[in-house]
Amino acid sequence: MSAFPDPPRVAGRVLDAQLDLLDRQILDPDGVPVTTVDDIELSDPEDAAHLDPDAPPTLDALLTGPVFATRVFGGRPPRSRFVRIPWRTIADVGIVLRTGVRAEHFDAGWVERWLRDHVMAHIPGGRHDPE
Repeated sequence: MSAFPDPPRVAGRVLDAQLDLLDRQILDPDGVPVTTVDDIELSDPEDAAHLDPDAPPTLDALLTGPVFATRVFGGRPPRSRFVRIPWRTIADVGIVLRTGVRAEHFDAGWVERWLRDHVMAHIPGGRHDPE
């Protein structure tokens, strides 16, 4: 007999946030990179002091933002600095995460688009894939 109770049965796919979501690249339906996942946002439980195993918090959004400096020096960026990618827009979870929405609809990729248009486009050969 086990000392631990059997885990509750859940509908759908069970994901390990650290293994399956964090630091994964997000691509749009055309394969265009959107961003990478830096954090996750969970729904607020009804009663945070007494979590109900039959109604656990759910994943609301994937968060991305300026976390490099905080990973090096410690701390956490303000919540307002994160860009939210709603979980409902994620179409597939695999080696990369795929959205059902094109990259232009997210604010997360503006830096990459700006660099592509204003820096990479002016480098010889920067407007096409290598041959």
